[in-house]
Amino acid sequence: MRSHSSDIDLKGGFNLSVIKLFIPHLLKFRTRVAIALGFMILAKVASVCLPFILKYIVDDLSPMLSTTQTVLVVPVGLLVAYGFLRFSNVLFGEIRDSVFGRVTERISRRIVLDVFRHLHNLDLGFHLDRKTGGLSRDIERGTVGISFLMRFMIFNIVPTLLEITMVVALLFYNYGIGFALIVVVSVVVYVAFSVKATEWRTRFVREANKADSASNTLAIDSLLNFETVKYFNNEKFEADRYDKELINLEVAKRKNRLSLLTLNSGQALIITLSITAMLSLASLRVTEGTMTIGDFVLINAFMMQIFLPLNFLGFVYREIKGSLANIERLFELLAVKTKIIDAKGAVDLKVPTGKICFDNVSFHYHPERPILKNVSFTIGAGQKVAVVGPSGAGKSTLGKLLFRFYEVTGGDILVDDQKVNDVTQSSLRQAIGIVPQDTVLFNTSIFENIRYGRPDANDDEVTEAIEMAHLTDFISSLPDGHETTVGERGLKLSGGEKQRVAIARTILKRSSILVFDEATSSLDSHSERAILSAFKEIEESHTSLVIAHRLSTIVDADKIVVLEAGEVVEQGTHTELLAKEGAYYHLWQVQQQKREPV
Repeated sequence: MRSHSSDIDLKGGFNLSVIKLFIPHLLKFRTRVAIALGFMILAKVASVCLPFILKYIVDDLSPMLSTTQTVLVVPVGLLVAYGFLRFSNVLFGEIRDSVFGRVTERISRRIVLDVFRHLHNLDLGFHLDRKTGGLSRDIERGTVGISFLMRFMIFNIVPTLLEITMVVALLFYNYGIGFALIVVVSVVVYVAFSVKATEWRTRFVREANKADSASNTLAIDSLLNFETVKYFNNEKFEADRYDKELINLEVAKRKNRLSLLTLNSGQALIITLSITAMLSLASLRVTEGTMTIGDFVLINAFMMQIFLPLNFLGFVYREIKGSLANIERLFELLAVKTKIIDAKGAVDLKVPTGKICFDNVSFHYHPERPILKNVSFTIGAGQKVAVVGPSGAGKSTLGKLLFRFYEVTGGDILVDDQKVNDVTQSSLRQAIGIVPQDTVLFNTSIFENIRYGRPDANDDEVTEAIEMAHLTDFISSLPDGHETTVGERGLKLSGGEKQRVAIARTILKRSSILVFDEATSSLDSHSERAILSAFKEIEESHTSLVIAHRLSTIVDADKIVVLEAGEVVEQGTHTELLAKEGAYYHLWQVQQQKREPV
């Protein structure tokens, strides 16, 4: 299949390209972001003031005070101030989180919605190659990663760096370069080690993500094909395959855990040495008489105040790296370019009559294996034209090319003399209704599955489509009637029942052009006759392309096109083609012999 390219390389280092993608989204909420940043600064100012209040309390309590009044007035006032600042620090932080929470949630929603829309806009080639289980895990992890990245990048890294800068300045101003230098060196060594070690262990995060996606892909694929597993008695085989993927996941998680142990231990050692050096220097100054006990307490409080968030900053950086690894795939998906795009200046398709022309159409997935070769035929306005031929002749490919799921590699397809490449994909697909060979339904009610053909249709219109598809009796026989849930991929319905739901859905769409891709292949003779009767009713005012295997269903076609090995070998009515005694005649004879009783 075709490859799909991505312009984003997120594999190396702390790549800012991902973070830059958030900036346009943040700018849409600039007022809320500014308010949140304001409360963040207020919270940090309150936090930095706390050690000073604590110093004054200790210094006032240290000497033997002569009167009770001083003890009652001065420390109580400082204690109230201390309590007020601590409460303010918490309150401002909560307000900040509350204000910014809506920004995080809205941006996360918009990005994930963009990915969802983008996936639906990608061409069929991408979706044939995709692994649904892994894709769903990529989106799930990416959503969590976005939320984490938004909150902690702005309100943990930035505030911590701001607090460190303020503390270093205050220490330098009040106690000299020695204390400030210890803090600066400690922070630089801590950050350098954290970055280096985190970069080293990020590959283990990716390995764990890869193993997680692989195991989830296998599990979902196996469960979606539950019946096939049962048919071939392969429950143990599936469990063994799944266990192999789980073993890979277990190994990847163990490596991830051991690398985290190394990182945490190194960070703890740096913090311990730094605090020990600061307190040793403060103790020396106290014994020399150049610092008070209150100053010692202040230094200790500042060190705890710096290294607790700095230690958390190490966790945040690790998680941000993990989040970046998690959202890599999300943004790579956004960067995938579809092979099918609207031409510059594309206009909406106009369908006054519904005439379709295949003009020397050729198509291949690979040049060495052509699927269609110079196919030419015309479907006149309101005509019913059938395409028949052996399996692999390229019949269903014609329908996909008409929908422009793929680009033709030669020739043109025209609808009312408009090339499908020159009109918008949306208007083209809106003009065509299809009953596919393999009908897949959503896991909701029959009624809503039919309404999917035109979501804005009212109940009466849906009911009318049900009647035209001869589904009324069947639906009435169900315990829950219209509200009967069809199961995942419609597994609760038989093949024929699913196809009749698909027919009703297409009737409801009210398109000018109809495509029936072996639409009666799963029906019994009685149901087939009922559906063919319904087809005749709706085909009268539509142009119809019928891709057929059962020749008995298309004997009334205005024209029959016979394909063999991707080429048109015959065209004509049923009677004309039988008279030629060519390819169609032989197909007809084979099917008639199969219908004869033994």
